[in-house]
Amino acid sequence: QVQLIESGGGLVQAGGSLRLSCIASGFVLNAMGWYRQAPGKQRELVAQVWSAGGIYYADSVKGRFAVSRDSAANTVYLQMDNLKPEDAGVYYCNRSILWGQGTQVIVSS
Repeated sequence: QVQLIESGGGLVQAGGSLRLSCIASGFVLNAMGWYRQAPGKQRELVAQVWSAGGIYYADSVKGRFAVSRDSAANTVYLQMDNLKPEDAGVYYCNRSILWGQGTQVIVSS
């Protein structure tokens, strides 16, 4: 079955860290993205990693977030440090038209 399963969200204080994981099943990792959606806002791209090693970060997370991939585990990670209240939302893993169910991040100030 082709699917993406995210985990690792939770409640954290501002300045804290979380590590999100996205396990892919049914296909081999290629270009993978992490998106987030805050209440009342559009879903936005946070980070993208390509098979060749290229990485993109939204300006709002540069220097604080790091995306990585483990091909052996078929998993993509998003390390989030120095979290801010505006980072809160549901984080989704994405590959082309395939989306995970999302994992919620709550950042208390």
